[in-house]
Amino acid sequence: MPEPFKNLINAGTIAAAGRHLSRIWPAFERAQFERLAGHDLQALEMKGRAMQIAAALQTTLPADFDQAAAIIEAALAPPVAPEAPASERLTDAGLAGWVVWSLGEYVARQVAQDPARLARGLTALHALTQRFSAEFAIRPLIRDHQAQVFDTLVRWTDDASPHVRRLVSEGSRPRLPWGLRLQRLIDDPSPSLPLLARLQDDDSAYVRRSVANHLNDIAKDHPALVAGWVSRHLPGASAARGALLRHASRTLIKQGHADTLTAWGLGQTFRGTAALAVSPSVIAEGDSVTLSVSLASRARSDQTLVVDYVVHHVKANGDTSAKVFKGWSFVLPAGERRELVKRHSMRPITTRRYYPGWHRVQVQINGKAVAEAGFELASGPPV
Repeated sequence: MPEPFKNLINAGTIAAAGRHLSRIWPAFERAQFERLAGHDLQALEMKGRAMQIAAALQTTLPADFDQAAAIIEAALAPPVAPEAPASERLTDAGLAGWVVWSLGEYVARQVAQDPARLARGLTALHALTQRFSAEFAIRPLIRDHQAQVFDTLVRWTDDASPHVRRLVSEGSRPRLPWGLRLQRLIDDPSPSLPLLARLQDDDSAYVRRSVANHLNDIAKDHPALVAGWVSRHLPGASAARGALLRHASRTLIKQGHADTLTAWGLGQTFRGTAALAVSPSVIAEGDSVTLSVSLASRARSDQTLVVDYVVHHVKANGDTSAKVFKGWSFVLPAGERRELVKRHSMRPITTRRYYPGWHRVQVQINGKAVAEAGFELASGPPV
């Protein structure tokens, strides 16, 4: 069984933090910090561990925030390149890795206590994000001081560090996983758009991927905005920008958003016949079904196709909820046939609970349903 993810923050993480902080500030109450930060650690999940370490820092670092921030910055390990292997991130040279999550939380809490600390807090996050990421810590600062923080983010789009430039995009994503939702930016993402425009041709793939994910976040609430962005920025785009825009479009393409499909040359209805077979017809939770798709072109020219499939999962009340899954992308030559096969697992996952009943499956081509079948998820072993 793999090691629980939460154990990435462990007693060794706390001991190393205590050692590096006391190295810079001999008066640091290291024993008290390690006692508070490590209290009942095994009972805590990952976020709980990170927050407990942050609380211990609040108790043991100097009350003067400028002094405390300077101690943290002096204790940091040298920055590493985004593409550096994990082995290079595990270092005894200073603070780095998962403990930086707690350090960023400490900074955010200090700014929340006194907004006059905002500028100093952003300077600290600039340093921290080069050793791990400050994407979680900057979000409450954006929520509470959006205009001031965005003034800084504009300057950071030209920063020498790709970690800092990525923070501009990742930290301001409206729906960052694990992060505080930025409701004002969900409602109105326009403040972020100039930042993304400055970063979408960044030299670093690390930065560009964050821009793509940010645009994909926006697409969930403002699909027309992102479809328009793609339409404007795709013509004449470099290969790197094209890949970014494709990744940014992934949700809209799976949803069959008409303007997005048109921008990618996928707006045409499939000309041909399609059939779907699902086997076996009855399975138990944890089993898989095989989806077999048969396509036959009736067109006189090649067709660019994005073939996805939709599973209508049964909910507790008997209704269904549709989930689109990525399938295949290819060019189907005129008059040719294509057989496609994919296995779909009904193994339990943390983000979805399965309920017995008939699960309808649809195949969609370029966003339009073309064939349908299904399977029965049994409440016990399949018959």
